[in-house]
Amino acid sequence: MTATFETPSTPAEAAPETRPGNTAAQHPRRWLGLSAILAATLLNLLDSTVVNVAAPAIRADLGGSFSALQWTAAGYTLALAVALLTGGRLGDMFGRRPVLLAGAAGFTAMSVACALAWSPESLITARVAQGLFAAVMIPQGFGLIRDLFGADTGKAFALFGPVIGLATILGPVVAGLLIDADVFGTGWRAIFLVNLPVGAYALVMGARVLPAPVTADRSGGLDFTGMLLGGLGMSMLVYPLVQGRELGWPAWALALLAGSVPVLALFALHQLRRTRDGRTPLVRLSVFANRSYGSGVVFVLVFFGTITGFSLATGLFLQLGLGYTPLAASLAMSSWAIGAFAGSAFSGMTMTTLGRKILHLGLALMAAGLVALYAVFEAAGTGVGGWHLAAPLLLFGAGMGMIFVPLFDIIVAGIADHEVGSGSAALESVQQLGASLGIAILGTVFFGAIGAPVAGHFAAAAALDAAKQVTVLTAGLTAAAFLVAFLLPRHARAH
Repeated sequence: MTATFETPSTPAEAAPETRPGNTAAQHPRRWLGLSAILAATLLNLLDSTVVNVAAPAIRADLGGSFSALQWTAAGYTLALAVALLTGGRLGDMFGRRPVLLAGAAGFTAMSVACALAWSPESLITARVAQGLFAAVMIPQGFGLIRDLFGADTGKAFALFGPVIGLATILGPVVAGLLIDADVFGTGWRAIFLVNLPVGAYALVMGARVLPAPVTADRSGGLDFTGMLLGGLGMSMLVYPLVQGRELGWPAWALALLAGSVPVLALFALHQLRRTRDGRTPLVRLSVFANRSYGSGVVFVLVFFGTITGFSLATGLFLQLGLGYTPLAASLAMSSWAIGAFAGSAFSGMTMTTLGRKILHLGLALMAAGLVALYAVFEAAGTGVGGWHLAAPLLLFGAGMGMIFVPLFDIIVAGIADHEVGSGSAALESVQQLGASLGIAILGTVFFGAIGAPVAGHFAAAAALDAAKQVTVLTAGLTAAAFLVAFLLPRHARAH
């Protein structure tokens, strides 16, 4: 239950595409343009959440291992993490509108490929391609909003935030409804087919009303070597965590884990070399010299890994362990999204005055929700139902939502102005890597504890034990994030 957080300071905004002096009055169809950007954003938001609800139904239809089920979610976020920085650079080089439209077209086409998947491998491949196209599409949004609205950008963001919040709430519920409705026998495939009208709207409206690029910055070219090294290092880190348990932790899996460190070090050296040579790097590593920013990277990894992995494990527990339908599972988890929406609204109003304290308040609420959830598991046992989960997940979601809004602004508060763009973009990539690691680690803990199914069904007691283990681990990670948060700047960056 997470999304990609875009900030107005990504590399995609470095090269203005409107002539100096442009104002919102020169874009009479700016609200239609905003609707096209929102449609493109919704494509990513929907596909970041729906698989958590649909995963058991997908496996029941396509078969495959439990690690394949994890890859259905992790493959998307890992590809997104690898390519996000390059996606922002593409917007600089070729213009935001054509790059957003190309990303939306590819994403929509890959949604069809997901819906037509005939095996776990074909679905995972299509999901990875979806993630790559999402990485091309997502970084262009905020720059285009600025081009459309000029000095009135605040009006656009006032609408943008609530729409994203509502999509987060409704996405899993709509996924459950679509799967249960089984329209024309599509079953789980409908969660990808629903992207077609959304993608078509983004393409048609975007082509008609989004501002055409006027300038481009192609100096320095694309850093393909950096993308390959970064992607290889991240994949070597995530792959053995997903596959290792199922294969009995062979020596090669441990070797891959260890080998990811020197590969990522090579990536860092390559970025330094490009900077020295005057070419545009994917990441300006100077930002990592700032202690608060480095601590923020750790926080983002832990926080987003925690909430994404916990979301997947909770959905699996309800469906595989308790036999919930996808719709029943999404409704049982809806209080989580409602809490996140309320928490986001609260932090949006108080982040200026509370600063870093809002992170600690949010993490404390998340921990309280996890303690309450564990108490519910102990008291209700295998008879636990959706109403038992409502209050704990509401608390957890409210705390999570409080952290969403101010987090990136707090982390980048201590770095220089010229580093904010690269620093924010790197955080977005780290966010997706954290999500992949969370799916890998907490998913592996869950499947390790639940054991093998008997006659196609899991024992409810084993599923409950798996849910307890994930809850305890999630609480531990939340506590770790609470401690790391003390190293972050006290106040958010002023805009």
